[in-house]
Amino acid sequence: MRALSLTTPAAVALATALALYILRHLAFRVLRGYARVSKTKIDEFVIGSLRAPSIFWCVAIGLHIGLSMSDLPDKYTLYLSKAIDIIVILSISIAVANASGRMLENYIRTSNIPIPPTGLVYGSLKGIILLVGLLVILHVLGISILPLITTLGIGGLAIALALQDTLANLFSGIQMLMEKSIRVGDYIRLEKGEEGYVEDITWRSARIRVAPNNVVIVPNSQLAKSVVTNCSLPDKKMAVSLRIPVSFDADPDEAERILLEEAGRAIGEVPGMLAEPAPIVRFSPGFGEGVLEFSVTCQVESFSSQDIVQHELRKRIFKRLKREGLAVSLPSRTLYLREGKA
Repeated sequence: MRALSLTTPAAVALATALALYILRHLAFRVLRGYARVSKTKIDEFVIGSLRAPSIFWCVAIGLHIGLSMSDLPDKYTLYLSKAIDIIVILSISIAVANASGRMLENYIRTSNIPIPPTGLVYGSLKGIILLVGLLVILHVLGISILPLITTLGIGGLAIALALQDTLANLFSGIQMLMEKSIRVGDYIRLEKGEEGYVEDITWRSARIRVAPNNVVIVPNSQLAKSVVTNCSLPDKKMAVSLRIPVSFDADPDEAERILLEEAGRAIGEVPGMLAEPAPIVRFSPGFGEGVLEFSVTCQVESFSSQDIVQHELRKRIFKRLKREGLAVSLPSRTLYLREGKA
């Protein structure tokens, strides 16, 4: 008889959970269609955050209905009721944490508030929300929080010693974000030679995308101790200088005029080249092997623009010097050989 009395509530719980899951699937299809035509992204964030937790809600409601129909002893009913409460509280905490993280990311990217959009910021927010959910679960279980905090305080020193590397990376990441010495999107060059764009700064490490489209992962503590050249500070604009050899027989004033003309014409035609400050030409103090050396300095809008600007400027200047008869030919040397006495 006991088996039969448990079979019916279990079947009801399973059927209820399955029916709710089907309704959930249909509801999400309708909500996704509504989110596509919505003008705000908040609908997408909420729907995406509720996708996984809603499954637990279907299970929790099914268990609750099945438990209300059973004749289990009060002791077991209490345990199952607390398990249902834990499932609901944990799933709500996860849903709120995911939705808050996505909305914070969208708000940071669409506003001008001085908060860098990094994984450390999202992780901190989600961690706080999940910690609150954990404290609520402990309260539901009847566990007093004050003795737990006291215990953690006593064992805090041992935990800090065991997690000193992790804590060093965490606080180094917070320090870099607060002083804004390294930001997401900056182009940096490390003292060991690695260079690339900062893709993210998490609680443990920074991810740097290098030229071959690979990612270099550097612990935050090591990055904070390293000598880092940030090519995006204080401004993304930077100066680019090209060394241009000109025929030794050329008139320096004429060569300077030609180089300035070509650099000026490139403004507005070469992507990434800026008009202000205007390009300048300087006669280098040294002489090369049978050539006059000039330097052309111009401004580009970012580090990534320098290669294409240098490439296009060199082509334009070479063609112009060739037309003007000032292009440099291959250097030649004359060797005189003397026969030694036998």
